[in-house]
Amino acid sequence: MKRGDMYLLRHPGGGYPKKQRVMTVVSRQILVDSRFPTVVCAPVFTRGHGLETEVSVGPEDGLKHPSWIAADGLVSIPKSRLTDFVGSLSPGKLSRLSHALRIALDI
Repeated sequence: MKRGDMYLLRHPGGGYPKKQRVMTVVSRQILVDSRFPTVVCAPVFTRGHGLETEVSVGPEDGLKHPSWIAADGLVSIPKSRLTDFVGSLSPGKLSRLSHALRIALDI
């Protein structure tokens, strides 16, 4: 598992009405590699709103259709639940995600 990987999370809970949701790992790699049981993820939605905190992704990233990573919707998820690998972000998209996270967190 690495930062920028996307996983299909089944039964995400937390107010997500769908039975599954793609999540993108955004935690720093040292935390991902550690024994810490959870990682911070950003959800992927099929609709974007044109916000600076959204990053477009699509088939080139392993998804079935155009979608958007929502950096405003961060959640902590147990690593053990992230088992259905979807794809990885390219270095360019990972850089755009880092920028979106800085905006979302106002840092």
